[in-house]
Amino acid sequence: MQPVQRGPGLKALYYDEFKGHRGIKMGEFPVPEIAENEVLVQVKAFSLNHLDVWVMEGKYPVPVTLPHTFGSDSAGIVVKAGKLVTHVAPGDEVIIYPGLSCGKCIRCCSGRDNECKDFSLLGVLSNGVSAEYVKASGHNIFKKPQGLSFAEAAGIGITYTTSWNSLILRAGIQYGDTVLVHAAGSGVGTALIQTARLFGATVIATVGDDWKIERARELGADHVINHTREDFVEAVRNYTSGELADIVIDHVGAATFSKSLAATKRGGRVVTFGATTGDEASVSLRHIFGKNMTIHGVYVGPRSSVCQYLRLFPRKLKTVVDSVFDFENAAGAYEKLLSRRFFGKIVVQV
Repeated sequence: MQPVQRGPGLKALYYDEFKGHRGIKMGEFPVPEIAENEVLVQVKAFSLNHLDVWVMEGKYPVPVTLPHTFGSDSAGIVVKAGKLVTHVAPGDEVIIYPGLSCGKCIRCCSGRDNECKDFSLLGVLSNGVSAEYVKASGHNIFKKPQGLSFAEAAGIGITYTTSWNSLILRAGIQYGDTVLVHAAGSGVGTALIQTARLFGATVIATVGDDWKIERARELGADHVINHTREDFVEAVRNYTSGELADIVIDHVGAATFSKSLAATKRGGRVVTFGATTGDEASVSLRHIFGKNMTIHGVYVGPRSSVCQYLRLFPRKLKTVVDSVFDFENAAGAYEKLLSRRFFGKIVVQV
């Protein structure tokens, strides 16, 4: 998609060189034409993910075509629906699930579309949601639950799909488990705490700033550790009277992963889906097999999980929105994301 020089178009945020968020520009692009199985959505808000930054910086392992609009998670209003789309109509308020897959392979047909060899996300290899309008397959469009603002709805996609997949589909959380959640102030951290509480779990959370401790407790964490002042393995051991955690969710990476294994009890489960501190961790294999533990690698989650968790909004689950930025100040939103001085999701209104 190339910027238009004249005529009708849509405003979009994009970049044409890999300079990170400092390379974000505003331009005009053609309004997308939809196929008979697609939907055109007027974007009202989109939320930020660290994935956006890695792609912007040219660190994604697959070549990304420039110029590139970015962002994966959004909510908006249906403008036009193809004739094969019957579950939504113009005027409906919707959420766009960002997972893209072939829809035909064994994994897609068995409800494991996030394991499809062609699986990707809006805003990664394809153009994203940082525009006034975006198109997507009808399969990716879900009606927005009543009682949610567009900002709250825009923060659901990757965050809650990853949380649901991690705790329920992969780690197999059981009622009453003890769950250790790292980086409780992140968007996915807030989602994990809420999801774990659905199962009566005891939630132990880590944060890097004291002001986040009370916020995590208000959200449902039973015990919160400031990892800059306290060894989280010892804290988990003390809090559980030596039992350790049934499930540890580590999306921090190299800085915490080996200690996350140490905080896991025998027969426990560790989930990894992020590496903001690096992706090469030193681990002891004896530690892993000696404790008979299971490690799950997770990349987002299947589309079917959206059907499961979306009905719980906003009564049981609700996006924690840290702040909302204007469309013209998206670079400032990413500046805040990188500062780590936030709690919840950062959103851009369109």
